[in-house]
Amino acid sequence: MTNDIRIGLIGDFNPQVKAHVAIPQALALAAQEIKQEVEVNWLATTLLEHSPETLRSGYDALWCVPASPYASTDGALTAIRFAREQGIPFLGTCGGSQHALIEYARNVLGLTEADHAESNPSTAFPLIAPLLCALVEASDTILLKPGSRIATIYGVEAIVEQYHCSFGLNSQYLSLFEQSGLHITGVDNNGEVRAFELDEHPFFMGTLFQPERSAFAGVVHPLIKAFLQAVAIPV
Repeated sequence: MTNDIRIGLIGDFNPQVKAHVAIPQALALAAQEIKQEVEVNWLATTLLEHSPETLRSGYDALWCVPASPYASTDGALTAIRFAREQGIPFLGTCGGSQHALIEYARNVLGLTEADHAESNPSTAFPLIAPLLCALVEASDTILLKPGSRIATIYGVEAIVEQYHCSFGLNSQYLSLFEQSGLHITGVDNNGEVRAFELDEHPFFMGTLFQPERSAFAGVVHPLIKAFLQAVAIPV
């Protein structure tokens, strides 16, 4: 592959958000590791709501970034659906993973009222709800499902990752995904969902943790490297 890998970052850039600073750095580190060039473009959620055709501008992969609520929930969900349906490599971290679950619940499982309790506190269907214990500037252990793609990427079945998060999948709705093509592949020691992946897709993963923070230590993260490799070396 001779051209730059074009990555669209779904979210509303804020230089005060650590993840927003870390993500371009993490992508650059991973790109250097696999001897590729990467071009990063921010895709504001309001733009995606009003001009969804922007997504057809040749992005090789899409990453839905932390720091929700987004300026436009509909814009973020439109972009996630586009990546899922078009087979474009997708990564959602923290708030991005939460919205990937909402998109799947609404458009695949038919649960059109599924919503986020942070942006819609009065929702009757809080698919994403406050964590029992907030993980703000915290690290924790994640147990990976043996044989899953994420476990293969890490090469181990237990990892420790960093968080800045107060919301996650409402455990009372976990069963909704059990017979679907979206599989829970990472949980904490209490069984709370921390990672998932989608069957029959080149690369579609969500993590409640923020792998991008590895960039602050100058470390190439295996998950971000695999994300880019799904573009450079399609599977």
